[in-house]
Amino acid sequence: MSAGDEVCSLKGVCDYAYYDGQTLTRLVTRIGYSGVFPDEVSTPWNDFIDTTTVQVSVRQFAAAMALNSWRNVPPLDIDNDVIKMAAGQLARKSCLVLILCFGTLGSAQEDAGGYLTSYLDNDLFGGADRDYTNGVRLSWISEGEPLFNLMPVRKQLEKLAGADGDYRLVRAVSGFDKDHIEDQSLELNYGLSLTQLMFTPNDFSSPTQPPGERRYAGWLGLGFSVHALDDRAVNSVELIFGTTGPRSHAKETQNFVHDLRNIDRFRGWRDQIPNEFTVDLSFAQKRRIRFLDRRAEGFSVDGFTEWTARLGTFRTLAQVGGFFRAGFNLPADFSDPRITATAYSHKFFGDAVESSRPWSAYALFGLGLTGIAYDATLDGPLFSNFDTGNEREPWVTDLFAGFGLRWKSIEFSYVHTWRSDTYVNQRYNPNFGSVALRLRL
Repeated sequence: MSAGDEVCSLKGVCDYAYYDGQTLTRLVTRIGYSGVFPDEVSTPWNDFIDTTTVQVSVRQFAAAMALNSWRNVPPLDIDNDVIKMAAGQLARKSCLVLILCFGTLGSAQEDAGGYLTSYLDNDLFGGADRDYTNGVRLSWISEGEPLFNLMPVRKQLEKLAGADGDYRLVRAVSGFDKDHIEDQSLELNYGLSLTQLMFTPNDFSSPTQPPGERRYAGWLGLGFSVHALDDRAVNSVELIFGTTGPRSHAKETQNFVHDLRNIDRFRGWRDQIPNEFTVDLSFAQKRRIRFLDRRAEGFSVDGFTEWTARLGTFRTLAQVGGFFRAGFNLPADFSDPRITATAYSHKFFGDAVESSRPWSAYALFGLGLTGIAYDATLDGPLFSNFDTGNEREPWVTDLFAGFGLRWKSIEFSYVHTWRSDTYVNQRYNPNFGSVALRLRL
């Protein structure tokens, strides 16, 4: 291999440029290549290479190279074994994680109900593929039956959710009826979740972070949560263990999906933020807006206020907002299709009457304001000396609107979110779609 060569996959896709045996890690600036010709091309593949210059890049020090990405080489005619192998590896890893996460469900009572919900955020719904580009989440919440038996952790989460009133501050802000706290008549739900988030720049072809664009970043998190609720409010507390960097498998997930859809791969994942384990604790509260009375049948409107506080080594933030639904036969549950730290589906607060009709159709809309003190994807991992090249915006606003449909125990929701800039000099206004599919058991 000679300096300036590139490594190409079996499909003819060239990912990384090599210079004297090392990958290009410094930023480069592309300049016009008109009139630039290589003096000599000497490789074993000369017969297959078009020597016309297609790109000139200048490194930060005084050196210039003319690169030929060999794009005229036709892809090899390979079968689907490579895709099948990748799919099998991803499936095995996913199954292992799900077994570890949800294997305790068998210990629950057979008649215990709950919600199994899958979430998907993707900016392709907005016609782009950049910045916050994808998020997936799978969650299970049981109604009254513990899903994990880490007793000290579970008991502390129950207290933080305001279940027994031991913490005066929690009791003061819980929103619960005082009698419900004192006689311990609050309903407790327990949840498990698996979440993956993915961030990329706009330029997919650069092997390093393009100047002024977002750093490659991925995060994978496993959450254990407790939810306390009465007819006024629901308090959710989640303890989340996760990892940034290659261990999040964001690159593999994106490559797998792009290959299936025949979309160009992003080539700079080696320039992502490094591996680091993260631990976060999140508290979220939703309160019913009392003057909006939901009716079990016919047209009605309901709504919720919500606020969230999160402290951790992945994100530290505070958020306030509101969420409203208007439609026919509104479901007797709270279902938010957006991916958040405490995104779960709950049976509606205690005093609601469920519709006798098997269907629902409604519009939903809302807004939120988030103050962000720390974000590992923009500030860099907390315990690593790593510069992402981005400067985080301290305040971010969201506007979202969408719709929901229910047929018996299955519910589908779609929401589109328009978000303000998340880092300084962000070139494009973020917007993405969120899909949630819920099955009530």
